[in-house]
Formats: sequence, C-alpha cells, structure tokens
Amino acid sequence: MQPEIALTSGQFWGTNPHEALAWLREHDPVHWDEAGGVWGVSRHADVKAAEQQPETFSNAEGIRPDTGPTPMMIDMDDPEHGKRRKLVSRGFTPRRVREQEAKVLAVADRLIDRVCERGECDFVWDIAAWLPLVMIGDALGVDPDDHPRLLQWSDDLLRGQGTSDPALVESMIGAFAEYERYITRVIDDRKGCPREDLMSVLVHADVDGDRLDHEALVYESLLILIGGDETTRHVLSGGAYQLMSHPDQWHELVHDRGLLGSAVEEMLRWVSPIKNMARTATRDAQLGGASIARGDTLLMLYPSANRDADVFDDPFDFDIRRSPNPHLAFGFGPHFCLGSSLARLELAVMFDRLLDRLPDLHLLDTAEPAHRPASFVSGYEGMRVAFTPTAPIG
Repeated sequence: MQPEIALTSGQFWGTNPHEALAWLREHDPVHWDEAGGVWGVSRHADVKAAEQQPETFSNAEGIRPDTGPTPMMIDMDDPEHGKRRKLVSRGFTPRRVREQEAKVLAVADRLIDRVCERGECDFVWDIAAWLPLVMIGDALGVDPDDHPRLLQWSDDLLRGQGTSDPALVESMIGAFAEYERYITRVIDDRKGCPREDLMSVLVHADVDGDRLDHEALVYESLLILIGGDETTRHVLSGGAYQLMSHPDQWHELVHDRGLLGSAVEEMLRWVSPIKNMARTATRDAQLGGASIARGDTLLMLYPSANRDADVFDDPFDFDIRRSPNPHLAFGFGPHFCLGSSLARLELAVMFDRLLDRLPDLHLLDTAEPAHRPASFVSGYEGMRVAFTPTAPIG
C-alpha cells in the first residue's frame, strides 16, 4: 500500500519520511507528486544522472519548487554559474580552509567551556547551532555581537519553507528584509575598507573583468550563511544523536580517533540535512523509467538517495566504519557544495573536542528528538544531553 507522500510539505520532512522514501525507491523511483506538481527522484543513480545533465535538468528556474530563481549561483547554469562560482570560490580555497582550523578549534572549545561545568545542556542550541554560525558570521565580517541576529534570521528563513502558516511566512519575509538592510551596511563598509574576511573577498573579487553587483552580493552572502550555518548544525546534532544511540561506536571513537574521518562521512550520509533541490526539464526526457516533459519540475531527494540499498550495504545501519561511502549530502556535479571542506573540518574538530573533553556524553531522553517541519533544510529542534561536569580550559 502506498504511504502518504507530500514532497513539498514541511510536515512530510518534519516527521520520519524514510518509510515513504523506501517505498518510492522500490515501487515508483521517479514519482509524480500531484499535490506538489513535482517529480520526486528517489534513487541514487537517478539523482546522480540528473545532476550530471544540467543541460537537460536545469537550475536556472530555481532550486525551490514553489518560487522562481534568485540571483544566487545555485539558481544558475553554466556559463553564468561557472563564472559566479569562480568569484565566490575565492573564499573557500584549500588554503583558506586550512587556515581556519585553529579558529574552528578555538570556537569549539569556547562553546564547550560555556556548558562543561553544568553537566547537561541542549546540544542543538548550546553547541551545534553556534559553531558553524560563528565561523560563517566571522567569515562574512559581521560583528560578533550580531551573531544571535544572524541565527534568528537564518532560522526564520528556513522555518518558512514548505508551510502555509501565515506567521512563519511573515517571519520569513521579515527576516530577509532585515538581513538585506544589515548586510548592505557590511557591503558598503568593505567597498571602502576591505578587511581579511570573506565579504571583502566577494566585494573585490574579479574574474575576467566581472564583479558581483550589490544584489548578487546580498544573495550570495545569504546563500553562504544558510548553506554554512543550517546544514552543518543539523549534521552535528543528528550525528551526535546517532553516536550516543550507539555507545559502542562512540567509545570506539574515544579510543581510536583514526575512525573520525569515516564517522563524519557516515553522519553526512545519515542526516542529509538538505532534503531536496529542484531542477527544471529543458526538454522532454527519460529518467528512471519516467517520461519527463519539458518544463516539468523535479526534486532530487537526497535523504532517499543516501539510503539506497543498491549503493549502500545495510543502509539503515549507522556505521562509522562504512567504506566506501559515496553519499550525496553535498550534491553532485557542477553544483557540488563549495563549503564541503569547511563543513568536514568543523565536524571533525568539534567531535574531536567533544570526545576528548566530554567522553561520557549521553542522551537524557533516548526518544528521537523532534525535527523541524521544513521542506528544504531540516534537523532536530532540540536535544538534551548530559555528561560529567568538568572545568573549562579557556
């Protein structure tokens, strides 16, 4: 019997969607969702195939199914996308990411210092939400006192995705307006007084004589904020939940930090914080046995692709030793996530510090925490944990 499937609904993604996604992979891998007016692409091979054919499955009509394109590179195809990506990638070179390691370590220790004497905390709101937010906020050059405002705007923008709740929609619209006013001041400052931050790089970057105009700077900085903050936060919290739910694997990591790299990849596969992105067919096409018409919208269902038994042995087992692990949490093809190296660094450093400083970290409630009911980026809204109190090091 077909389960209830509503791919554009925040409620669908805010509950556990994996039973429905498994049904799709087995029975209807490229599924027409009548209510949402989209095709859902559920198998790993089909998601990869679509993402490797941007000339047929385009980003240029927008990566959200219910809105048009924005002036972000993620809503562009080549050659415009490639040119924009060259500009933005100046802030994510391997050298710049390597230079961030000491900063990530310092922020991670500062966050643990805030809670380590208490013996318990909310892992989402005391730890996971703040590490990527601080890193991205500092990279964009905002005042540290304004980090809470960035976090609020980021949350409001994503809570409104896939909902008809007028209060959430109003908060989403208001958050964008406030962010635009705020970041305009930062942009204007960097034009005259460049600093050693990513916003200065974006303001002054030049590729083949092109620079980002004001609208592009607003939207690209917002993409960096949301892409860097919300996604890594949910992998931190979702990954921690899995490790604490599998204490044998937590203890393996305590004693063998050589497993941390594969553990991070498994967290990324398991959580898949970006639930879907849209593509638009530029021509009639076949995909996964379905006939796609020109102009149709498709959703790439990343959490489904990352539990595909054709690719992953025992896909519903969380396994920090999993190898190979060709997950699609960062996408695939020309739009592969620019911030993937920074995200991996943040995850590895934070878990390394948690394993050292809070080695008996455990859940206060073993029931899985509630997910945010949002259709784009989603994860836990809170997670109470406990540990033996210890002294801060800062």
